Amino acid sequence: MEVRSESVTTTQARSDINNKLPPPSAVPKPRVQVWFVRVCSSILVWTCLVQLFAAGELWHSRIFTGLLTNQISRFSAPIELLPLPPPLPPPRNYTSNGILLVSCNGGLNQMRSAICDMVTVARLLNLTLVVPELDKTSFWSDPSGFEDIFNVRHFIDSLRDEVRILRRLPKRYTKKYGYQMFEMPPVSWSDENYYLKQVLPLFSKHKVVHFNRTDTRLANNGLPLPLQWLRCRVNFQGLKFTPQLEALGSKLVRILQQRGPFVALHLRYEMDMLAFSGCTHGCTAEEAEELKKMRYTYPWWREKEIVSEERRAQGLCPLTPEEVALVLKALGFEKNTQIYIAAGEIYGSEHRLSVLREAFPRIVKKEMLLESTELQQFQNHSSQMAALDFMVSVASNTFIPTYDGNMAKVVEGHRRYLGYKKTVLLDRKRLVELLDLHHNKTLTWDQFAVAVKVAHEKRTGAPTQRRVISDKPKEEDYFYANPQECLCEGTNCHDLFGHRNSKLTR
Repeated sequence: MEVRSESVTTTQARSDINNKLPPPSAVPKPRVQVWFVRVCSSILVWTCLVQLFAAGELWHSRIFTGLLTNQISRFSAPIELLPLPPPLPPPRNYTSNGILLVSCNGGLNQMRSAICDMVTVARLLNLTLVVPELDKTSFWSDPSGFEDIFNVRHFIDSLRDEVRILRRLPKRYTKKYGYQMFEMPPVSWSDENYYLKQVLPLFSKHKVVHFNRTDTRLANNGLPLPLQWLRCRVNFQGLKFTPQLEALGSKLVRILQQRGPFVALHLRYEMDMLAFSGCTHGCTAEEAEELKKMRYTYPWWREKEIVSEERRAQGLCPLTPEEVALVLKALGFEKNTQIYIAAGEIYGSEHRLSVLREAFPRIVKKEMLLESTELQQFQNHSSQMAALDFMVSVASNTFIPTYDGNMAKVVEGHRRYLGYKKTVLLDRKRLVELLDLHHNKTLTWDQFAVAVKVAHEKRTGAPTQRRVISDKPKEEDYFYANPQECLCEGTNCHDLFGHRNSKLTR
């Protein structure tokens, strides 16, 4: 009964409303005429406004242009327009065989080389790459992620015509969602056949494969040229530091250049280097014991018992600051040479630098050139601080590493790529012999200086062919120190290296 009553009521309401509305024929004619006049008036008014607006724009444009011309003429310097960024390459269209997740290990430059290798492996196997994870558990305990050091947007966009790169692993493939990921460390110094025959089939069983170690997992030599070219492209073009790091690095370089030419000295006399290499020459007994304890603290460092003097005689130790002072003087560097120390904290601090500073008073470090507030955000982030040293070292007039670690090798390769900028590659084995002969007075200073110069006449980063030792890849020349396949654009590679090669045309 209630429903029926409500229906009747609703029908009545609609009927009442309809009864109140007059039929179309009942509308008085004067209202139609008023409506017509209003419409015509509106059209006329809007037409006039449009015409006035157009005329006003023309008038305003001429006056504004005249004013702007007068204002510009008041200044001597022309207005510089920022160039538009280059257009992005079209994305490569391919069917992905799976997702590659990689965790890099080591310091900044070891991870940098690994990233280049992993992009190349992803391209070879037609995989989708996740932005690499950086090492946060090594000796340095740096919490920095990829996006804290490198420009992640540029990395993804600049390489999209080669590899599809994801910012993060899709949630459905994470442990949180119950996915059991397959993990493995690829075999070191492997060629493309290993990845095609042994790694690629894994992606038919596992949608995601996690490489939990990435250092030196790709061969230096014997790879197809397109793969070598891609390694270079990632290294020299795909990996850019964040805008914050780039800005501060550029400021450092600008300050140094305003003071004149400068040498970047990669003085690898740091606690971790001495502890893990077992090099204690010049240290006190207490310091040697401290370094030994540190080596035993880290179980992943396999070599424990090391004879320091044997290692030094083989040229496997970084030079001490005192030895560096003698070598630089023997090479002909003047006392007023500006020297930038590209390194972390020197073991023994300022005390160990006293002899070197006395020989070369114009020694500077980033902490001396920048305000503490400028460095504050990068403090306790060793990889970000290393990025600043990297930029200064690449830009320096002369680069001299005292140990051939990862930074020394990668900077050397960048300087070759930039036109074979001078890099003095110290022959430590020969230098140890000469230093000891001079120390025991077998060689006079003049004889020592001549011998040092002769030993380094052909060790200045000039064009040369990589040394290949097929059965001992660890002992051969590192690809990233001399990427010869990528240094022939506009030059005959035969003239550079004395052997047949191809141009980098990509």
